[in-house]
Amino acid sequence: MNGIRHIFFDLDNTIWDFEKSSMATLSELYTKYALATLGVPSFDAFVAAYKHRNELLWEEYRMGTVDKETLRNKRFALTFWDMGLDPDTAPTGMADDYVLLGPRRSHLFPHAHETLSYLQSKYTLHIITNGFAEAQTVKMETSDLNRYFSEVIISEHTGYKKPDIRIFRHSMEKAGATESECVMIGDGLEVDVLGAQQAGWRAIYFNPHQLPHDARPDHEIRQLDELLGIL
Repeated sequence: MNGIRHIFFDLDNTIWDFEKSSMATLSELYTKYALATLGVPSFDAFVAAYKHRNELLWEEYRMGTVDKETLRNKRFALTFWDMGLDPDTAPTGMADDYVLLGPRRSHLFPHAHETLSYLQSKYTLHIITNGFAEAQTVKMETSDLNRYFSEVIISEHTGYKKPDIRIFRHSMEKAGATESECVMIGDGLEVDVLGAQQAGWRAIYFNPHQLPHDARPDHEIRQLDELLGIL
């Protein structure tokens, strides 16, 4: 990775373990709102329906066909609908509780702090995230991540979402970098890897579950500490 001076990380599912944090929060909500008494067949069914609906809404949000409020406020009602239940029976407080509780969990991927500490001694580190500003800010603070990063670029502040080439150009300008000096590390093949490569950057695919794909990242890793042998 000759010439690299700036490393840009995705946050969710790259450093901050979104899946683990989300599961813990959904479990808390399932119990708090006694969802079994509302017709939800099981916790596993609730999680499966929620994850499917949430992913659909996030894709629509990235495409600009739904807004932030719709994503946040309708996903649990639509989850009930997907399970064959009356969406009006979905407790209204779940949406607010999910946003309040989830970001305060400090579940990171293994070796996150030691890897970031090492890389910070050699490079300037930054974050580029499509997540919502208030949630991402809390995650960074709760997990003690702010100390590693020079720029934290949040799509909501820029008006552009990954993989839009404009968010990569904006991030590069904020960092005072050139294309050849930048590498993006993230779990999203389209939004992180391909988006960065289209902007002229190099890209490292974080693929902890070894998902099959046809992309050509510059490197692929399963664990964050593998970066120590690359960068």
